[in-house]
Amino acid sequence: MRIHSVRVLSVAVVTGLLVGGGVAVAQAPTTAKPAPAKPAPAPTAKPAPAATTKPVANLAQVMRGILFPNSNILFDVQSNDPENFGKKEAGGGASSTFSGIYTGWQVVENAALALDEAATLITIPGRMCMNGRPVPAQRADWTKFAADLRTAARAMYKAAQAKNKELASDTTNDIAGACENCHTVYREPNPRCVVP
Repeated sequence: MRIHSVRVLSVAVVTGLLVGGGVAVAQAPTTAKPAPAKPAPAPTAKPAPAATTKPVANLAQVMRGILFPNSNILFDVQSNDPENFGKKEAGGGASSTFSGIYTGWQVVENAALALDEAATLITIPGRMCMNGRPVPAQRADWTKFAADLRTAARAMYKAAQAKNKELASDTTNDIAGACENCHTVYREPNPRCVVP
């Protein structure tokens, strides 16, 4: 009997809602089985351990491998048209090293981005100088020199994006200045990276 009254009550509620009466009815207890419990979520994998940030190359290797070749590509803007960079050139400067792979202003953009990234690389704790001493990354002047390099590299990147040869050529002075300021303190005289 109880089941019958619940059915009648449920029909009345459904009918009232369908007709639009909005009948509010208290539900009578039912003998229906409870819904099955949801399965427990699969255990989440632990995040991979953070990659080590210990530098592999010493400062001189970073300079020779990244900063030297890319800054020279930027300096080529002063005497060569970036529209020709990367095209097969007879003679050519640093920009002709990888002729035919990347061309035009993209070569300048890539070199500027490499210098921007290198400004971070030279400030990573644990990097060593060529003489075996730690890079003075904690010193205020070193931090400023790296920031100046980053600023000049970003200015060069913007000039390259605008394909503005005159602005790019002028910006090479900022690149040279950022390099020279640091070299004056930490490169000269040998051994390199000696803290004064």
